[in-house]
Amino acid sequence: MGEDLKGKRVLVTGASSGLGAHFVRCLARQGAQVVAAARRVERLEDLAQACATLPGQVMPLILDVASVPSIQAGVAEAARLLGGLDVLVNNAGIGATEAAISVTEAQWDAQLDVNLKGCFFAAQAAAQVMIEAKQGGAIVNIASILGERVMTRVVPYAVSKAGLIQMTKGLALEWARHGIRVNALAPGYIVTDINRDFFDSEAGEALTKRIPSRRIGDPADLDGPLLLLCSDSGRHMTGAVVAVDGGHLVSGL
Repeated sequence: MGEDLKGKRVLVTGASSGLGAHFVRCLARQGAQVVAAARRVERLEDLAQACATLPGQVMPLILDVASVPSIQAGVAEAARLLGGLDVLVNNAGIGATEAAISVTEAQWDAQLDVNLKGCFFAAQAAAQVMIEAKQGGAIVNIASILGERVMTRVVPYAVSKAGLIQMTKGLALEWARHGIRVNALAPGYIVTDINRDFFDSEAGEALTKRIPSRRIGDPADLDGPLLLLCSDSGRHMTGAVVAVDGGHLVSGL
């Protein structure tokens, strides 16, 4: 699985850190040609340098998913750099914890603009490139299990991810006739540099005990599902939502 990604042209958004950077490395190891897009160019350049010995090539690109003009220009530039576009990994996203009663309009807009609006217009721009090329392609939206279940203090985030899941299904239906597959990857709790200290804390250990597998996921746990959705190994999958959560979605209430 993933062997057919060699030479494939891939754009990954939100690639400067966390899961986005991990996805770039994963795809480059398979020989994909990857444009790593985000706002922080220094981090992208460091990532490209760190991937220099991998089979695939990594190219940095400044792209702000909170701005539709930036998205449209960025996708067009990625397609120019790559000579086309085979795969979009719609990874960019932000979150915040706040009691619903205290959420401000700015907080709501920030999360919905990036997590849902930005992902829609990135998918639209990528699909336009793919349709024009008449070669099909794959779009992988990075959702969350919070799009299917919910916890306290994350209402805007959960709403945005629920919308992203429904958007995935709608786009899959509309674009299947163009040979474009649209699927969602829905991680549960995954350890990154941002949350590592929390999961090492007493509160983090208590949360871990609520997961049936009794462990927090590692970014590498997402590699197989990501490669499946990006590659021809998943050629008959579209409109699917693949949860990678140690059984968290099926845990008892």
